[in-house]
Amino acid sequence: MTFDSDILIVGGGLNGPALALPLAQKGFSVTVIDALSETVRKNAAFDGRAYALALASKRLLERIGIWARVAEHSQPMLEIKASDGRAGQGPAPFFLHFDAAEIEEGPMGFMLEDRFLRRAFLEAMAGEPRIAQVEDRVEAQEVDASGVTLTLASGKTLRGRLLVGCDGRQSGTASRAGIKRTGWDYGQTALVCAIEHERPHHGIAHQFFMPHGPLAILPLPGNVSSIVWSETHDVAAEINALSDADYLEVLRPRFGDFLGEIRLKGKRFTYPLNLTIAHAFVADRLALIGDAAHGMHPIAGQGLNAGLRDVGALVDVLDHAVRRGEDFASASVLARYQEWRRFDTQTLAMATDLTNKMFSNDNPLLRLARDFGMGVVNAVPGLRRGFIREAAGLTGELPELMR
Repeated sequence: MTFDSDILIVGGGLNGPALALPLAQKGFSVTVIDALSETVRKNAAFDGRAYALALASKRLLERIGIWARVAEHSQPMLEIKASDGRAGQGPAPFFLHFDAAEIEEGPMGFMLEDRFLRRAFLEAMAGEPRIAQVEDRVEAQEVDASGVTLTLASGKTLRGRLLVGCDGRQSGTASRAGIKRTGWDYGQTALVCAIEHERPHHGIAHQFFMPHGPLAILPLPGNVSSIVWSETHDVAAEINALSDADYLEVLRPRFGDFLGEIRLKGKRFTYPLNLTIAHAFVADRLALIGDAAHGMHPIAGQGLNAGLRDVGALVDVLDHAVRRGEDFASASVLARYQEWRRFDTQTLAMATDLTNKMFSNDNPLLRLARDFGMGVVNAVPGLRRGFIREAAGLTGELPELMR
């Protein structure tokens, strides 16, 4: 039986290329299939998306040769401030303040726009001879004892030893494998944009919890910040329908005046928020990573970081299996990946879900409890340092690419 590649990856967004590169560097042949053309993916303008990359994620990007391509576009996050409150009333007296100076490793993370990261991945893959890229849509997948066969919309077929689904929250790869999902809609929509402001942000990320949902103000290079602002679906639709001037009028009392005068930079976007977890992260000769395995609320900015941990874990598992002479796509090998990642990602998803429910309401007893809790964490150096290391992605069993 002949194979087009050792590993077939469905999804060429971020997690797919992030997996393809280290696999190729380990000696695997890889084919990445995406329905969108490379021209569309590579030339994407600012679409509002920016990522808070934890320090551990930055390490992985360094190891696979991506960070050098994007470092000049990144903004270190030197501090994180989280507070509770209502629009126009300012923050509550109790808050969280995380300072990167409290850990030895450096900044907790870096902000980076999607467009720069996406372009860097595409350029890196183009320069890797073990990676083939296919612009097509997968119509069917069939698994047998020795491999997986994909049938594409063009009629072409591809065969590999292992199939990896990196195709998002509505993963066709998972669906075709019969993997069910659990999840729910949060009743919230994220309003996303970039803001230019008068005063410097000094690398400080802000999370302001309001009754209808959190407002994140995340520093980008220069006097620019990325805004991720959650409201109920109906309210978000009304706000998004406003003119730019009226949109800013609604944002200003929520944003505050600590950065001086603000104005929109670029277009505005909306993204509905939901939770979705695959019942299994593996099946016969198949693994899921990133949003195909677990899509969570952006309240802690951990979506892409969790996906990159999946990448590191799967690379470790497959590489070690080959070194031991095992069939790297066997059920016993893939079970190690699922055991490593499933509990961690489910715990993280439930933690973000609980945090969103605790903070996205105006119950006075809950408000008192959460403000007291933030005050306690902020006042105890050991607790605070633990949260900082968690935000930096330095806790738990780290894959080799993140150490």
